[in-house]
Amino acid sequence: MNATQPQKVGIMGGTFDPIHYGHLLIAQSAAEEFTLDQVLFLPTGKAPHKSYQHVTDPERRCDMVKLAISDNPKFKLSFLEVDHTEVNYTYLTLQKMKEQFNNSKFYFIMGEDSLDDFQNWKRPEEICRLAVILVASRNVGKSSLERKLEDARKLYSAEMFALNSPDFSVSSREIRERVREGKKIRYMLPEEVGRYIRRHSLYL
Repeated sequence: MNATQPQKVGIMGGTFDPIHYGHLLIAQSAAEEFTLDQVLFLPTGKAPHKSYQHVTDPERRCDMVKLAISDNPKFKLSFLEVDHTEVNYTYLTLQKMKEQFNNSKFYFIMGEDSLDDFQNWKRPEEICRLAVILVASRNVGKSSLERKLEDARKLYSAEMFALNSPDFSVSSREIRERVREGKKIRYMLPEEVGRYIRRHSLYL
């Protein structure tokens, strides 16, 4: 790669409690479709929109991410938000990343549900200034997402694109519930992560 050419960096934020194949599929799809040089997995620290009373310790969540991405050289773990004790706003995180990766173009990856709530985020226009927005749909039909993207592009003067990722409807909440109920979670997440959950008696 030309030294003067900006590196294309995907940012995959989330609680990752636990990380599962849906997260990994979306990240891999973004890397392939938009020829990203790397994807940073960014576990949330203290998020403004969530109650963290029942969220697993950040160290455990980061350990699970490390296990899940260890065999993909393009996937990296970022501690930027978990190391920050104050409330984390996405626009501030992106500003900090711009300082760390000064010759990079950022691609912020989110789900369609996040796009639906995007107007309630802190300074969404600044997020769009700092990064291209990639939106993964949970639905088989993409037409409703395209309409939302068209409206958001106009509202925020943003670069926003639908992400073509295989459908995978498993959620972290469903995995936690299955663990509590004593049900199998095999094939929902990497086996190394499943072993970690069992070894540390998480979600019981």
